[in-house]
Amino acid sequence: MGVVLRHLFFPKKQAVIFAIKGVIAMAMALTIAMALNLDRPYWALVSAIFLQLRPESGLVIEKALCQIIGTIVGGLFGILLLSQLMSYPYLALGALAIWLGLNSALSAMVRQANFVYAFAMAAVTAEIIVLLVMVSPTTVSSQGVFDVAQARMSEIIIGSLCAGIVSHLFWPVKIKNSLQIQARSVINQTLNYLVAELDTKGTHEKRHTQIDGVMATLGLINEDSSAVRYEGPKGPGRSRAANQLAQKVLSLLALIQIFGRLQRNHSELITADLAQLFNRLKQVLASIAASDNYAFCAEEVKAFRRELTEWRVNNTFEAPFESHMFNVALDITGDLTILLRAYKALQERDKTLLNAPSMLTYRDPLAGIIVGFRTLLVFVIGACIWISTGSSAALMIMILPVIFSIMLARIPLAILRVVIKRLLIGVVAASVVTIFYALNLLAQSGGQLEVLLLVLAGPYFLGLLLIAERETLPYGLGFCIPFSILVRPSTDMSLAFTIDYTLSAAMAIFVGVSILFWIFHLFTGPSIQLLVSRVFKATHKDLMNIDNQKMPAIWYNRRMADRLLRLINYDQGSHSRAITDLALTGLNLGHALVRVQSICENLVGKKLKYLKKWQYKLADAFLLASQGKCNDDFKQASDLLYQELVSEGRDSAQIDAIQGMFIRINLTLERSASKIK
Repeated sequence: MGVVLRHLFFPKKQAVIFAIKGVIAMAMALTIAMALNLDRPYWALVSAIFLQLRPESGLVIEKALCQIIGTIVGGLFGILLLSQLMSYPYLALGALAIWLGLNSALSAMVRQANFVYAFAMAAVTAEIIVLLVMVSPTTVSSQGVFDVAQARMSEIIIGSLCAGIVSHLFWPVKIKNSLQIQARSVINQTLNYLVAELDTKGTHEKRHTQIDGVMATLGLINEDSSAVRYEGPKGPGRSRAANQLAQKVLSLLALIQIFGRLQRNHSELITADLAQLFNRLKQVLASIAASDNYAFCAEEVKAFRRELTEWRVNNTFEAPFESHMFNVALDITGDLTILLRAYKALQERDKTLLNAPSMLTYRDPLAGIIVGFRTLLVFVIGACIWISTGSSAALMIMILPVIFSIMLARIPLAILRVVIKRLLIGVVAASVVTIFYALNLLAQSGGQLEVLLLVLAGPYFLGLLLIAERETLPYGLGFCIPFSILVRPSTDMSLAFTIDYTLSAAMAIFVGVSILFWIFHLFTGPSIQLLVSRVFKATHKDLMNIDNQKMPAIWYNRRMADRLLRLINYDQGSHSRAITDLALTGLNLGHALVRVQSICENLVGKKLKYLKKWQYKLADAFLLASQGKCNDDFKQASDLLYQELVSEGRDSAQIDAIQGMFIRINLTLERSASKIK
């Protein structure tokens, strides 16, 4: 609680500005909703609160669009459901439960928080409409159903628009600024990691701490890159530049593993030329990491690339391994050049980088089913309580927990328990403030809008101060939303002064969130081992199909980014970090496969008999390594492909490089299998 008190009494300047903007947005939403004589204008407040979770203009606009689309879809479904099943309330509740579970499951198939929120709004808007109509079904006609749906949709859309307008007009914060900071951070993290991989004195823990940081920042860039497109004419270019940057970071992570693992595990293969190459590469990376000057960094990489090219021309390599390693070093310089240009494009428009696609979310249907089932179960338990008690306050057991169930589904279980406990503390605080502060003052206000806004501004300001900070966000969210629902500000405040309803609604919200806590606790979902196995099987499938894509390296990077993030999260508590190492191996194998196929096609076209077989054996060898096993099938397939290339009698230097790659991949797979056991 010391952290909470510090943020309340000694807030940062950014938090104060954030809270002021939030209060203005909510006051505007409430005023407009009341002016339009909507019967539950507090839903406009709730809508505006959710849009305050990230204050950057691009994110607010994107979330507002997602919220509006989700609200319209949910509203139309609610109308359809009531028009068909109003006479069969239990069937209507069952169909609504399936709708909630479906939207919850689909929300688990996307990564960006704003897109998750769209599914949450589609679910909850339909739920609110159906439940509010079913509270008094005998007095509702077809026109009444439409009016209820129109009012709920209008309230939520008003809240969205007001939050978007305030975010744009008052102390606007641009997502491009955050994206530029994240881009600089991930470049520095990546360069430091590359240096650490080449450092023979570096520790296993240090390397993995750095790779965790790189992937975490990359995840933020991936989430924010879609929102920056809404910030002016340069927005789409910045979005694609951010995607390009993410692509090249992944490529560099894949390539540098080769050097680091070779030094640590097979020092006997390092010749004098390779040792010199490693030292020079380390020097270049360290000098770039230490500089903030784009021109210097770009020139340093360019000079090193020329140096490598001259080195290849003027030297005869002693072993196939050397040729392969020099090719890898050249690839690193190419990726570094584009990485630096992508960063520059985030500062200013660069038309040469406008074709980079965004990362793809890894979609696991099993995880989606579990998330959907939990949301459905929360609703069913709440519905049973509502039906058995007949209390309208019990509706809160079904509504808020469903929203939280969808929005919190991606949080790891250990953190989730803490988050829900903090939400509950916020609910208790909201109940106390409502009963002993807000309702007492509002009872004396005479229903004047000005007094209503003044009374509510203080609690909302304090709640938003907590929402502004990540560590106290659950307290603020748990306070602001229940406070809005318990006070129920409207043109007729007489209903708000029934203390029995307020207590009942407060208890219902608390019970609903508590039920959600235990459902998350009891239904934890698939085991980590099963989820990891499914990710590796999906990677195996991609390795089998990578040659069927137009841009195989980009296609593979897009699909591997989210998998890497998930596998690293699953592996956080492990000491050996074997899963993370194997995930990075999987990333590297895709790039190696693309390179082999490119070289073979350049040498002999697409007529090689054993190339496809080698590809399948490589994918199978990776899957075996993920199970702690290995065999000689991949080595045999590599030998057959090498012999076929030799028999064609083409460029021996390229063939030697491929042979070196085969040796390196085989050593990597054997080592990975031994670590997984």
